[in-house]
Amino acid sequence: MAEQNKGAQPAPRTESHDPAFPEAFLQFMRTGWREDPIEVAALPEAPNYAKRRAALSEAFPGETLIIPSGNEKVRANDTDYAFRPGSDFVYLTGDRDPDSVLVMRPSGSGHDAVLYTRERNSKETDRFFRDRNGELWVGRTHTLAEKSAELGLETASLGLLGPALAGSAPGRTRVLRGFDPNVDRTVLQYEPNPAKPRERELAWVISELKLVKDEWEITQLQQAIDATVRGFEDVARVLPADRGVKERLLEGVFGLRARHDGNDVGYGSIVGAGAHATILHWIRNTGVTTPGELLLMDMGVEGENFYTADVTRTIPVSGTFTPLQRQVYEIVYRSQQAGIDAVRPGVAFRDVHKICMRVLAEGLHDLGLLPVSVDEAMADDSTVYRRWTLHGFGHMLGIDVHDCAHARNETYRDGELAEGYVLTVEPGLYFQPEDELVPEELRGIGIRIEDDVLVTADGCRNLSAGLPREAGEVEQWLAAQREAGPRLPA
Repeated sequence: MAEQNKGAQPAPRTESHDPAFPEAFLQFMRTGWREDPIEVAALPEAPNYAKRRAALSEAFPGETLIIPSGNEKVRANDTDYAFRPGSDFVYLTGDRDPDSVLVMRPSGSGHDAVLYTRERNSKETDRFFRDRNGELWVGRTHTLAEKSAELGLETASLGLLGPALAGSAPGRTRVLRGFDPNVDRTVLQYEPNPAKPRERELAWVISELKLVKDEWEITQLQQAIDATVRGFEDVARVLPADRGVKERLLEGVFGLRARHDGNDVGYGSIVGAGAHATILHWIRNTGVTTPGELLLMDMGVEGENFYTADVTRTIPVSGTFTPLQRQVYEIVYRSQQAGIDAVRPGVAFRDVHKICMRVLAEGLHDLGLLPVSVDEAMADDSTVYRRWTLHGFGHMLGIDVHDCAHARNETYRDGELAEGYVLTVEPGLYFQPEDELVPEELRGIGIRIEDDVLVTADGCRNLSAGLPREAGEVEQWLAAQREAGPRLPA
């Protein structure tokens, strides 16, 4: 079935510096190649993707749904960034290729799903060596039939996508916009005035389907988190106690683990030494560690199936917290523990936030920093405590580091937790170096502790418990890693 769904291929991708091949060379390249078959088996998780498409189908009866994977992005001149497919597309198909598009058309009581994707640049044409997407450039790729067998999903040539979209019914088509401008433009020809609420509804329905993780997803997350634990251990083993090293060395050591044990890092690693720890999204990582100061590391491995961990630890470079560092650390630790203790089905997401923030506000009051009482600082018309924390207690986690981002507020931020949710709990305190409202000895201290927790039937399970959190245990862990010494991923 899939092999019949072929169409015109996109123009070959070439570069300005490619040579003009003489005919003798072209004829020579067209001969003498063996065709090696590849074994293709259905992915064990393919039924999971089918269930998700079925759930999406139920939400939009009688409508055509279009979900692209996205396009490759130019990094510089003629080089691209490594391609990472759109998360919603992966969630519904398991496919990893650029330019692919899932089209779900109404049929009977549900939808027929077809994946429009590139055909294999086989040795039947010169594309296999002339096209930068040809197999001599990128390796053996799947035929339409092979991909269909692997994903359990009907496939068709990308060349047939235009005619397929031309049949979209005005007012009955929704597209996940912003991933593929070609798709957006094509649909606009038939939907000249797309109703933005209709497109947002498609995005939020998919986000809300992603809120509850199934067992396979939880396994994927646990594997990514376990690899992240190993990555933190790798970093601790090369972190000297008596001299400085570049933040980028530590970033690179963790990145090695991420590439070895997973797909990549799930987001730009934050490695903040000293005052850099007070910069919430410090990803330049141009600093150097200093004995006696703290090191904040917010890092996560993205697994082979794109589910990502998100873990933060703040450790003393010298191996031991100073009394003041420990005092601030324990405020953050108590806040995080209170939040973790509160996580269970039926608890409001915002209540977990308030619980964590109140502990931080109480700690700031004990440090003599709040200009008002704790109750006044926590009031909705004040929240002055946030000068030293800024962000919330956490977020959903899954195939995106900030998962389910398009879910409605009433379901997510203003909603209640449910069994199967996975979220971070990550309070922090940050005292900027230039903040004249804090004592000089506090300036430049930034501390965050972050773990990934699964909401269970009667509470929650800390998926990242393999990394210690309590101050004394962190010191012991750091000493043990240093004693073990550097290691290469096995």
